[in-house]
Amino acid sequence: MQSGAHHSGGLSGVNDPGASTRPDSLPPLAWPALLREAIRDVGELCRRLGLDPQEVAGAEGAVAEFPLLVTASFLSRMRPGDPRDPLLLQVLPAAAELVAQPGFGDDPVGELGCAAVPGLLRKYHGRALLVATAACAVHCRYCFRRHYPYADGPRGRQWWDAALQHLAADPSVSELILSGGDPLTLPDAQLAALVTDAERNPALLRLRIHSRLPVVLPERVDAALCDWIAATRLRVVVVIHANHPAEIDATVVAACQRLQRAGATVLNQAVLLAGINDSVEIQLALSEALFAGGILPYYLHTLDPVRGAAHFAIPDARAVALHQAVAARLPGYLVPRLVREVPGATGKVSLTGPGDC
Repeated sequence: MQSGAHHSGGLSGVNDPGASTRPDSLPPLAWPALLREAIRDVGELCRRLGLDPQEVAGAEGAVAEFPLLVTASFLSRMRPGDPRDPLLLQVLPAAAELVAQPGFGDDPVGELGCAAVPGLLRKYHGRALLVATAACAVHCRYCFRRHYPYADGPRGRQWWDAALQHLAADPSVSELILSGGDPLTLPDAQLAALVTDAERNPALLRLRIHSRLPVVLPERVDAALCDWIAATRLRVVVVIHANHPAEIDATVVAACQRLQRAGATVLNQAVLLAGINDSVEIQLALSEALFAGGILPYYLHTLDPVRGAAHFAIPDARAVALHQAVAARLPGYLVPRLVREVPGATGKVSLTGPGDC
């Protein structure tokens, strides 16, 4: 088990993925170029981290089921030469993914039956979730949408118009959630146009953006993104996703502070993962690192039972005991709510108290 301390990084050339081939005089790459240069090959991942390919045996088989994808920025926070690094384990394909486990399926939270119109999910009162894109900047191996049928869904402005028209006809919806994939992989002009159209609906009060990019590609939080966030009349909440304190470095804090200056509230949600963050010390360090960067811990999810991720699961009793130990050592505002998403429930289900969240 790794300690809760931050990694020192130290990979030569990883913070700038083109450092070995681009002259120092050239300006840093913009985020779309950095995203295009994300690592997709297991051999390249091993080379960049100094890993013996034998230490990651079975990865190639799992890649055929769910491709590898990880940014150089996220890679730079991993310990070179350590096949058990907690950040690496979140993205490294493993042979265990191919072992079928009872109770683990392709639609673990029952989303496929919740579409009000194609791509717009209605699960909880007052909120609607738009699956805005299939694209991500990193493929987390525990992702509950790793088998989501993105290819069957609609794309383009006409699709978004249909979703927004549905929301305009229902004044009970006050919050629009942008999800995916990762909505921040979309161009800012596209996102700004979507939000401009959405805010014409007087019933909408809030825009929530679920994104891993401020963590795995902090360069994404640029002036263009912050400009349209600052311009909307909607109250913006950005929910980032970090599972381990080593993910929170100075670049991530700076990105989140830029979002805050643009008027966004920044929260974090994490997933409790065996071998990665299933210790009291790591959870304490994660909450402290988040708050030091001005980010509030929000949810700590138990693993959604998605096919291919059973090796990350932790028994409920252990999860509750861990959460109670964290709550005994931190003020309440630093303790994320331990929750599970249950198909058909009216909200996230708390594992530590009555009611939905």
